[in-house]
Amino acid sequence: MNTLSKANFKGKKVLVRIDLNSEIINNKVIENQRFKAHSKTIKELKKKKAKIVLLAHQGRPKQKDFTDLKQHAKILSKYVKVKFVPIVGKESRSIIDNLKEGEVILLDNVRKLKDEYEGSKNNKFVKVLSKHFDYYVNDAFSNSHRKHASMVGFPKVLKSFMGRNLEEEVKALKKLHVGKALFILGGAKPKDNIKLLNNKRKILSCGLFGQLSLIAKGVNFGAQNKFLKNKIGIVKKSKLKNVQFPMDFAIKIGNKRKELQLNEFPSKYEIFDIGGRTIELYKEEIKKAKIIFMKGVPGDFLNENFSKGTREILKAIGKNKGFSVVGGGSSSDAVSKFKIKGINHISLSGGALIEFVSGKKLVGLEVLK
Repeated sequence: MNTLSKANFKGKKVLVRIDLNSEIINNKVIENQRFKAHSKTIKELKKKKAKIVLLAHQGRPKQKDFTDLKQHAKILSKYVKVKFVPIVGKESRSIIDNLKEGEVILLDNVRKLKDEYEGSKNNKFVKVLSKHFDYYVNDAFSNSHRKHASMVGFPKVLKSFMGRNLEEEVKALKKLHVGKALFILGGAKPKDNIKLLNNKRKILSCGLFGQLSLIAKGVNFGAQNKFLKNKIGIVKKSKLKNVQFPMDFAIKIGNKRKELQLNEFPSKYEIFDIGGRTIELYKEEIKKAKIIFMKGVPGDFLNENFSKGTREILKAIGKNKGFSVVGGGSSSDAVSKFKIKGINHISLSGGALIEFVSGKKLVGLEVLK
């Protein structure tokens, strides 16, 4: 795969796919680590006097977080000056043709186009827009598992390159020797974690995945079982060999933390973190590990009363002298929030990261080869 070092970008029009997908609360886009990460590639192309057009997405059609990218452009402009263009597709051609060297524009949400969901080079969106560019850059590792036009269509018709963010992800993950790694799997997306279950891997479970694993083994948490009713059955007991489970949990009474041992459940209160005994047990396992992969947080780290599990686990990984990768949006945000040092690579990816680590080929990378 070509890197940005392998071309002269001066005066060239460059289409750059980035991933600015963000959490939205009360119609406000919440800044995450991706904005700063992508600015590295954009700044380099800007310095090389390229004419830069950014493609990105937010949410999915008909979902609450499906919106335009106006706020995203404002946040990105904190790191590199970007102009938002509230259109995408053939209507943006004249704007693109009149770009000056070093100028950067962000087109509107690419998922507003039906053609985005068709990856072929014969795609109308790709046909129309590609004629106005010299090069294509994929800097969105986190979206590289999706067979969308902006990911796989343009590389079929334009000379293509890896952005620096994508390049760093690939380099780091190639160093992750999966067979020897200790896996710490948590977060709110248990389906992702299931893809990594392997009877030969040592796994520390936490978050919703840990709770569902214990439910699969017959534990009744009470209120938490009701909260998870639509997810019960996702995790199968037969897949849980070599998985270590939490011994205790922190429940929320009012906004206060109270820890319960596993044998003290069921409870009428919901779970928001792993408990102290589990934290200490997992820290000892982390100390012994030579390679660590963590995906997803143990608890509600944004609430100070329930941040202990996430903070302590990440601190232990940071102190470990082996090779470590922490992935997922919430995990990377937690690393930033708690100012954790010593982790070798912080991935901003979720689904793409899981597929890469599980050994699957990512279509967005394959087309760059």
